[in-house]
Amino acid sequence: MEKDIKIPQHVAIILDGNGRWAKSKGMPRNYGHVQGAKTVETICREAWNMGIKYLTVYAFSTENWKRPQDEVDALMKLLRNYMKNCLKTAEKNHMRVRVIGDKTGLAEDIRKSVAELEEASKDNDGLNFQIAINYGSRDEMVRAMKKMAADRDAGKLSAADISEETFAEYLDTAGIPDPDLLIRTSGEQRLSNYLLWQLAYSEFYFTDVHWPDFSKEELEKAVLAYNKRDRRYGGVREE
Repeated sequence: MEKDIKIPQHVAIILDGNGRWAKSKGMPRNYGHVQGAKTVETICREAWNMGIKYLTVYAFSTENWKRPQDEVDALMKLLRNYMKNCLKTAEKNHMRVRVIGDKTGLAEDIRKSVAELEEASKDNDGLNFQIAINYGSRDEMVRAMKKMAADRDAGKLSAADISEETFAEYLDTAGIPDPDLLIRTSGEQRLSNYLLWQLAYSEFYFTDVHWPDFSKEELEKAVLAYNKRDRRYGGVREE
């Protein structure tokens, strides 16, 4: 990595291309998901070594339930195994792990594993790793508004209290800084209902590389591209 490179504090990633990667190798889609999970572990390590403080990955969307049942079942099995491995990895690497998304839509044993992982890692001071599971940004915002409405009915919140900061506190990502950089792999160039509120001022980086092939070198390319962007947040750069 070059010297004097500004490292983004928070990187969000849409992990795309597991199935296409597997198909290109004559393997079933589930093989791609297994390899993709291994890539997540690698990138967690490399991101922290690079100086990235927060990493958020899109693992399973609210729309992914529409996939063939055998693929969904395989993904849930993979998720169960990943939660167990992540507990060990979090302890070893001092990661703080949080799951964002509608956890009520997950099986009870997965919800229990998530709760155990979040509790066990809550005081860790390494990488802040957020996993989006059964996540959809519109769903997140609707759930946030329902909680706000309930608080207003209970007299805990008034219309005058509502601001951007207040709304953000009701989101799954409360207390987590907005991403500086979004990476999407496998050539697609859309947000797919991911962190719509949080990505308001993020830089976007798209690559044709499928997620299982995403490496330290590919992450460095994304960070270098980020450094070439002029982030003005609606203002004008001084000449």
